[in-house]
Amino acid sequence: MTTLSVRQVRFRYLTLYGLRWLPSGLLIPVMILLMQERGLSLSQIGLVATAQGLVVLALELPTGGLADALGRKPVLVVAWTVCLVSLVLFVVADSFWMFFLVSALQGIYRALDSGPLESWYVDATLAADPEAEYERGLGWAGTVIGIAIGAGALLGGGLVALGPVGPLSALTLPVLVAIALQVAALVALTVLLVEHRPARGAAAVRASVVEAPRMVGQAVGLLRRNRVLLALVAVELFWGFGMITFESLLPVRLAEVVGDADRAAALLGPASSAAWLANAAGAALTPLLLRRLGAAPAAALMRVLQGVTVVGMGLLAGPVGVLIAYLACYTVHGASNPLHMGLLHRQVDGPYRTSVLSLNSMMGQPAGALGAVVLTALADATSISVAMLVGAVVLAVAAPLYLPAWRAGRRTAAAEPDPGEHRPGESAAGPGHPGPALDPAGPVDPVTVAVSAPARSD
Repeated sequence: MTTLSVRQVRFRYLTLYGLRWLPSGLLIPVMILLMQERGLSLSQIGLVATAQGLVVLALELPTGGLADALGRKPVLVVAWTVCLVSLVLFVVADSFWMFFLVSALQGIYRALDSGPLESWYVDATLAADPEAEYERGLGWAGTVIGIAIGAGALLGGGLVALGPVGPLSALTLPVLVAIALQVAALVALTVLLVEHRPARGAAAVRASVVEAPRMVGQAVGLLRRNRVLLALVAVELFWGFGMITFESLLPVRLAEVVGDADRAAALLGPASSAAWLANAAGAALTPLLLRRLGAAPAAALMRVLQGVTVVGMGLLAGPVGVLIAYLACYTVHGASNPLHMGLLHRQVDGPYRTSVLSLNSMMGQPAGALGAVVLTALADATSISVAMLVGAVVLAVAAPLYLPAWRAGRRTAAAEPDPGEHRPGESAAGPGHPGPALDPAGPVDPVTVAVSAPARSD
């Protein structure tokens, strides 16, 4: 596939991965506040979010086939170009419909961007050395995303703290820097990512588009036959709805507590940076949770604990209390992702794995869009705190959906004759290895998520 060595492939993958997420971090502290500054109400921001969610829902599976048919590089170039266009439009957007267009473009970007870079890395690594362990690079990518988003958020908060520059408001400065970084990322992509294309042309595109609905139908059929899998995918509905609380409402809640939007954005920069470090720390706790509790009980506990942290964000007085609850929320979030995905992987095998994982990811899109509309409207009608409490309850009530996985794990344990065999509560990779985390997109992608509503690291 390529003449690059394994080390070169890994270096290029991690470099591009970091450049892909750095602009996202810059936008975390300002996206919601900037839309408010330009006249949008919380209810309107919630409606804007629906564009991104619905576009991703419609395009995520077909665009995966498109990447396989045409090649990963051209799809990524188009994706990152669409992102650049959306950011430029965001700078000048001053009406509901312009922000709605920005959100729709971000949905196209996220759908196109989901998967091709990681797929290129794995295929290029195996082409360089069929015996290579590509898991190491995938693991390092989790560290890279935390550093990139954290550094970007810190820089974004610092730019806001500098105040307005000429006619530009303080909240606009991070977006302009994000545009410059997106241009640099696009240039690096064209230089660093090399591949031999698969089949090309209109026939290949048509074949991929025709194949996608069939795979979706098979994945849905598998959900109907597997109660454990159906319950796990259903968790994503509650998760997607409830995540609006700490992805969209937290900046507004912080501004309410501090009493000034610019000061809140300046605080949110370093806080978001710390949150992503807390997310990484939570992920590091996963092996301990697996050993002590098992995957399903630990995942259920994380759902309840995350609801508790959101209650703290909604009720605690003063910025210190709100931010402590925010960091705790991201610590729990970091532990939740690999637990959930490890359980999901153990229920799927063969040709349906990618389709089911995509379907799981897609469930969060309409749920997030619904949460953005409902919770922002509720915040407008009552208060931010009430909306966050409702979201916290929705997060917590998903916990019983892990019961079928727990029961299945106990049945499997009882049926295993050899105590040295793989046990439920551990991933197929062995003790302490929970399996892959959620795509750093579906990280919840802070560029797209901030418009739609940082967080899950698709």
